[in-house]
Amino acid sequence: MTYAYLRQMPDNANLSEQQRNILSFSLTQGMEIDKEVIEYSTKNHPIEERKQFEAFLQSLSEGDSLVVDTLPVLSDKAEELIKVINCMLRHNIELYIASLHLHVGKETPIVKLFPLLNDLREAQKAKSNQIGRPKGSRSSSKFDVYQAQVISMLRDGMNVSAIARELGVSRSSLKDYIESRGIRELVEGSWMEIDTHKQVPGVDNTVLICPFEQEKEAKQHTERMS
Repeated sequence: MTYAYLRQMPDNANLSEQQRNILSFSLTQGMEIDKEVIEYSTKNHPIEERKQFEAFLQSLSEGDSLVVDTLPVLSDKAEELIKVINCMLRHNIELYIASLHLHVGKETPIVKLFPLLNDLREAQKAKSNQIGRPKGSRSSSKFDVYQAQVISMLRDGMNVSAIARELGVSRSSLKDYIESRGIRELVEGSWMEIDTHKQVPGVDNTVLICPFEQEKEAKQHTERMS
């Protein structure tokens, strides 16, 4: 099973950008994405508090592959990344980093990862010493807690006006939010199944499993009919 893992956080590339990069990489590598997993958080929690992420890692089986856009999607802390990568390698899980066109597997020399981890440490240090928000970063929004609901409603065909009425928010502000986060492109670019009953406003670290099997089934049905 090959998973695409996306993580939405303040200051990260939005989900649609991550998705485009991963799908572009998978095409060049001849890989087929079976499932897309999205982790959403309004805060940068330590890995010990990302229980659903830990549960997802534990659910992976030997021989599975995980594709991410960048390493910070897994964690932006070098020490946490070492734990995650070691865990994956122990269970023979293949890791692909789309932005670097890099494959990390059981046979990958660990020294190959040192420059990446050092770059991450330097980025952490620069971020901690920086005054104000980094250039090009995206601040959190009051709509962040509704993101899963907005995605689900757009997928169900609701327009922005109807969603705004449902949530009791300003249409223009919601429209700006949807555009700035690339949410519409994300919805149009995948076949997402979202457990909306799990989406509670104010709750962080929601993991959404978004199967791509629907696309496969449609292709198989077309092939059988032809």
